[in-house]
Amino acid sequence: MTVFDFRQVDVFAGERLKGNPLAVVIGADGLSDDTMAAFANWTNLSETTFLLKPTLPEADYRLRIFTPTGELPFAGHPTLGSCHVWLSLGHTPRQEHVVQQCGAGLVRIKRDATRLAFAAPPLLRTGAVEAHLLEQIATGLRIGPEDIKASQWIDNGPGWVAVLLASRAEVLALQPDHAALGDLKLGVIAPWNATRDGTEAAFEVRAFIAPRASEDPVTGSLNAGLAQWLIAAGLAPATYIARQGTVLGRAGRVHVISDGGDIWIGGEITICIEGRLTL
Repeated sequence: MTVFDFRQVDVFAGERLKGNPLAVVIGADGLSDDTMAAFANWTNLSETTFLLKPTLPEADYRLRIFTPTGELPFAGHPTLGSCHVWLSLGHTPRQEHVVQQCGAGLVRIKRDATRLAFAAPPLLRTGAVEAHLLEQIATGLRIGPEDIKASQWIDNGPGWVAVLLASRAEVLALQPDHAALGDLKLGVIAPWNATRDGTEAAFEVRAFIAPRASEDPVTGSLNAGLAQWLIAAGLAPATYIARQGTVLGRAGRVHVISDGGDIWIGGEITICIEGRLTL
C-alpha cells in the first residue's frame, strides 16, 4: 500500500458545493492504470485526476483523467481543478502560462486574481450533424425537430455534439430520455433573454452524458466546444458567461473570452477536502 496526498475541489463556482466536484490524487506516478481506473470508479465522480511528472520538456506536469468507466484524453473542469491543486502546492510555471500535458497534448492555462482559464484545444471533429442523429436527439430530448435551431459536432476529446434551442426556459424544461439518446454525449445551449432571464449570464447550458445516462453539473470541455462553434458562427459575442447546473441545484459559471485567436474557458475553483489517500 502507498499513501498519496489527496484533494477534492469544486470547479466553476464561487460558492462551495455549487460547482462540479473533482478528486485529485497528487504524485500518482507509481499507480497502475488499473488502480487509477478502480479508484475513479470508486469515487463515482464525473472525473478523477492523477497528477504526474511530465514526460515532455515543455510541460509543467502531466495529467491523467478518468471517469467511473474509462479514461479521457481531455476534460475541462479536471484541467482547471487539477491546475489549481498543482499551484496550491507551491509550484510555479516555467513559462508565462501553466502547460499541462494530457492525452490530447499540451494545454495552456492562465490565471488572474480569482479564476483559472484554459485555452480551448482544437476540435477533433466539427461540421454538420447527420440528419438521423438530429432525429435521435429530438426524440431523446422529447422535443420537436423544429425546436433545434442549429447544431454542430464540437468534439475536442470527449465526443461532444451540440444543439441550440431558442430559449433558456426550453433548456431548463428538458426531461431527456437517456435510453433514446443512446451513446451520445450531448450539449444543449440557449441564449438568455435579458428582460425575462436577467443579465447574470448570456447562455444556459446542459450536458447529457452517455454511457452514464446522467447530467454533468458544469462542463469545461463542452463549453469550450460550444464557444468555438458559436463565436465563429456569429451566434455568440467574443466574451460571455454561460450558466450550467441550474436544474441540479448548482450555480456553475463559465467565463468565455476570445482573445488573439485563443478562446479561454475560465472559472473559480475552491479546495473543499484535503487529506491522505491509501491505495
